[in-house]
Amino acid sequence: MLPRLPYRIQIPLGLALAVTLSVLLVSVVAAQISARSARLEIVSTVQRVVDLLVAQGKPLLAQDDTWRAFTLLRNTAALLPQTGKGQSRAALLDTQGRFLAGSDPSRLPTGEQALGRLINGRLLPTVSDATRPRTLTSADGAMTRIEPIRSDDDQVIGYVFAEVDADAFAPDWAALSTPALIGAALAIVVLVPLGWLLGRRMARPIAQTADCIAQIGHADASQLQLLLPQVQDPELNRIAGAVRQLLIETSAAQANAQRALSAERLAAVGRITAAVAHEINNPLAGLITATRTLRLHGDVPETRERSLDLIERGLQQIRIMTTALLPQAKVEDRCMTPDDLDDVITLARATATQHFVTITSELDKRSDLCVPSTVFRQVMLNLLLNAIKAAGRAGKVHARLSTDALKVSFELLNTGSHLSQVDLQQRLHAEDRNDPHGFGLWICQEFAVRYGGGFSAASATLIPPAFATALTFWLPNLTRNDHQKPAAD
Repeated sequence: MLPRLPYRIQIPLGLALAVTLSVLLVSVVAAQISARSARLEIVSTVQRVVDLLVAQGKPLLAQDDTWRAFTLLRNTAALLPQTGKGQSRAALLDTQGRFLAGSDPSRLPTGEQALGRLINGRLLPTVSDATRPRTLTSADGAMTRIEPIRSDDDQVIGYVFAEVDADAFAPDWAALSTPALIGAALAIVVLVPLGWLLGRRMARPIAQTADCIAQIGHADASQLQLLLPQVQDPELNRIAGAVRQLLIETSAAQANAQRALSAERLAAVGRITAAVAHEINNPLAGLITATRTLRLHGDVPETRERSLDLIERGLQQIRIMTTALLPQAKVEDRCMTPDDLDDVITLARATATQHFVTITSELDKRSDLCVPSTVFRQVMLNLLLNAIKAAGRAGKVHARLSTDALKVSFELLNTGSHLSQVDLQQRLHAEDRNDPHGFGLWICQEFAVRYGGGFSAASATLIPPAFATALTFWLPNLTRNDHQKPAAD
């Protein structure tokens, strides 16, 4: 029901309730502390009485003077708490643990055995167990103190017995709660009117701010800003400032949307540029090496012809890839040949030489090749360069190209760390699909999906002992009329 009331009523009621609860809580804590302090004071008083009886009772026990012992106990026991109400008592015991004299003879009769017996509901220790001071407490809070009296030659000649019932420790809750109730009543009388005035003052700017918010979208934003209240309270000022900022952002929403659209377009262009740069840079190192070979050994006809063919096919790969980015461009590609595998190995040797990696290759041709050459060359070069980096210094890489009537597969093994299928999927699904360690792997996956092929990592049990990782990429072996058509767009 309280949340339905207006703020000018909720605030005074809330203040009164908070103060009342606070006063009651403080009173309860103070009462607990007072009760604990009172018990400690009673325990200290009992110990002082026991010490006094030990000092004064030694000569009386030595002389077996019962009457003077009664006089001592009557005067000393009066120091114990609530003795007049019969809630505490003291006694002197002889060496056998019997009552010699007691402040309350009816409850502590002379000559009756005390030690080792049940006295007033508490079992006292035996004579052999009472050679050192003992304090006994019961579940209801009552306390019994037994301390031996020793002669000058350190022999036990008797005992001091002091007992305090639980009622003597009970605090006076009525006396403790009266100040708390008076304080709560005074707080309510003072704070309710004060809270009423404060609630009206706080509710006024809040109502003005709510009216302004209700008109957003129906009135001019600059005019609504004039309706916002100017307040000194930091919290209310924050609310008004947030509404003012909301009005400013509403008026600039269209401009922000346009800027966001432009930024998204620039980001898309950046991603395309990164992909193109990645794929163009891959064959460049090999092409530069082929150019240097041609410059040094160009007079050898076989070397010159092979280098020129390599450069031509590499540049043709770059041309087809960049042409594919043009809108409405018709890209014509050729079928892949075994020479493309040699080209890719040659292009990758420059990077392998830098890392001192040994590359070997194998061709298992059981059928004619008929897959897009640019796509397959791009995949093979990506996997080779990644494998060289993964193999580490002085590592080994083995490439195997196999064909049959159904598919063309390219398997690549390296001696680096093992890359499982789970690890491969994590790299392929990295945020923005732009893992700096696996950008080429993501491109291979995209080609596999687009052309209806596959891309996977072999389990450790299926990899030859000399290697640690095996990646396999394959595409369907299509007819010459169909090899350019992707399986899915």
